[in-house]
Amino acid sequence: MPQPPSGDDPSRTETSIHGPSQRILVIKLGALGDVVQALGPIAAIRRHHPEAHVTVLTTAPYETLFRASANVDEIWLDTKPTWTQPGAWLALRTRLRSAGFHRVYDLQTSKRSCLYYQLYWPGPYPEWSGIARGCSHPHANPDRNHMHTADRQAGQLFAAGITHVPPSDLFWADSDTRRFDLTEPICLIVPGGAAHRLKKRWPADHYAALATALADRGVTPVLLGADNEADLLSSIAHACPAARNLRGETTFLDLAALARRAAGAVGNDTGPMHLLAAAGCPSAVLFSAVSDPVLCAPRGHAVTILRRAELHTLPVSEVLTALQKIAPALAPLGAKPHPPRHGGSAT
Repeated sequence: MPQPPSGDDPSRTETSIHGPSQRILVIKLGALGDVVQALGPIAAIRRHHPEAHVTVLTTAPYETLFRASANVDEIWLDTKPTWTQPGAWLALRTRLRSAGFHRVYDLQTSKRSCLYYQLYWPGPYPEWSGIARGCSHPHANPDRNHMHTADRQAGQLFAAGITHVPPSDLFWADSDTRRFDLTEPICLIVPGGAAHRLKKRWPADHYAALATALADRGVTPVLLGADNEADLLSSIAHACPAARNLRGETTFLDLAALARRAAGAVGNDTGPMHLLAAAGCPSAVLFSAVSDPVLCAPRGHAVTILRRAELHTLPVSEVLTALQKIAPALAPLGAKPHPPRHGGSAT
């Protein structure tokens, strides 16, 4: 019999919330990396409640991704009301209370999502898996904030009676990427990230040098990013004319499809790298001192982590070598790639 992770107690688990008449709510509002890492837990929730109606409460950017999943029956979009919008709070309270949810899995476990539990006051409350005070199935592990996101969510679900949580994957996410007319092999490059956390980025000139090295080896570098990263992507494309700049052209489903076509991917600690890794693309992910891969590294079948306190000190040659080790199509002639164990390795 599986044993609960330290600090978790499944003894309060109910077994009555199964069947086609049961309604389940999963809360996952964002951000992209966290949404990707919640896909495995959501698959586990679906398997635990195979006949129930499963609703996901999320935000607009992730609607299309969740709609493509067979594990979700219905999607609610959260407008995340502020305290200056009492009418919106009242509407959310009414909607939650009238929906008849038998159990709620709060995979966001934020101050906001805990407030949503309080919207059921004075009761009756649904069964609730999360960290809201007074909830029926609390994740009481005192070390939860020091765990990798995937492990923390697995522990939370164990406390709610779900004993197996598969890794997140995106085998079901697909699109027709022929419109991009890419010459294979391709390597996906994600040089951006949160605009307010620039220390998480490897320098643009390093990415340009890496793209050039790949192009010299007959690989098409494919630049991925949002419209607000236009200058960054353009500077890399200017330095490496062989690169394809898909800035602002890709959906999350496109990224999953491209990940399956790509020989490999490289990028910063940012949401799209979680998606590419979960979709099965061999991925080299670059971390600085401002984020901890022990807590939030992307996971996939072939992920390697390279870390420097200051990313500008990470040599291009080291990144290229690490990428070639996990990506067979990028390895030098005669080399034998050695994928790291699940979860990646730190360098």
